[in-house]
Amino acid sequence: MTGAGPTRRAAHTRATVVALNAHPDDEALLSGGTLAGLASRGHRVVLVTATDGGAGWAARDMMASGRLGQVRLAELRTSAAALGAADVIPLGYADSGHLGEVPPDPPGQRRLVRVPVEEIADRVAAIVRSERADLLLGYDHNGGYHHRDHIHIHHVARAVALQTGVRLLEATVPREPIVNVLRIVERFRTLPNNFAAKDWTDAFSPMAQITHRIDVRPFLGAKRTAMQAHVSQAAGTFPRTMSTLLALPKPVYRLVFSFEHFLDPQLAPRAAGLRGRRELIRDVLT
Repeated sequence: MTGAGPTRRAAHTRATVVALNAHPDDEALLSGGTLAGLASRGHRVVLVTATDGGAGWAARDMMASGRLGQVRLAELRTSAAALGAADVIPLGYADSGHLGEVPPDPPGQRRLVRVPVEEIADRVAAIVRSERADLLLGYDHNGGYHHRDHIHIHHVARAVALQTGVRLLEATVPREPIVNVLRIVERFRTLPNNFAAKDWTDAFSPMAQITHRIDVRPFLGAKRTAMQAHVSQAAGTFPRTMSTLLALPKPVYRLVFSFEHFLDPQLAPRAAGLRGRRELIRDVLT
């Protein structure tokens, strides 16, 4: 059943944004600059994180200890503080892992992808209503790079928007620049697994589908600090996205992360044009 939408607020008053993510570190990587910008303007940012990230790669001793999920939730809170988030709400599901078979459920938890979308959506919808949220952030239909937990959260966010009437924007990255850069780099060096251009040709979203391009250059310091909070994801012998990105020279880092991108499922890309690429707060609250 579709519920009443959240109360609209005038542009000069504080708004509430609920950012729904699958794992600790997603909040920093995909929308950290946007969230920091919102918080800096006095808006309430609430991070809802579905899993503890316990199936992620990290240093071998940390993975073997079974403590990775606890460590990553602590890192999430440090990241949230760097971004200025007002609250962090873990949903308590277990990370489903990215590749291969979904692992067995750990004691007292269920892997996220084994939980029905509707069940999770009911919990998130209750948070959206309690917070009187003006905006919900989710993921594009590819879940970015096809992580099964991200795809699951994409469907959850869509279901929450349908239930509550909250405005939904889906975090993404323009696909074409990634592929073009990787093809150039491949001419000079061999890239680690999952970083080849062919692995990204259907990841994230085509530029033509993106409706919002947010300039986050004033908030790159907060974004980088939030990324650095996820120490476990920059450690160990495995090639990790976080360690690779944090190792970029600062001028390259600024080039890569100066803008964040979102899709509005209700705004047709062809009709969006420049109208859809307005600064986020004005677009949401006016």
